[in-house]
Amino acid sequence: MSRLQLHGRQWVVFDAKNKEHRRWFADFNKTGAWGKCPVRFVVNDDHGDLITQIQRELIAHYVGKEFVVIKNKSFKVDNKSKKHYNVSIAKQ
Repeated sequence: MSRLQLHGRQWVVFDAKNKEHRRWFADFNKTGAWGKCPVRFVVNDDHGDLITQIQRELIAHYVGKEFVVIKNKSFKVDNKSKKHYNVSIAKQ
């Protein structure tokens, strides 16, 4: 085993829910280098490359966060007609 393998950065699968992972990727986007990242991200799915995997996971994370609606939640749409509608969207 080489010294680089012994003393290298820890291998980690990117998790879009982890705030540190998102911060490290934002730093990579700003600088264009992984030099300040304390871990090495690995490709866990068949996305082709690491950057594509991270971008897809971030898109899924933020879209899910923005468009999640609680199941069967009743809310007012029109104050004049006092109509209530039930919205049902399945969570992933």
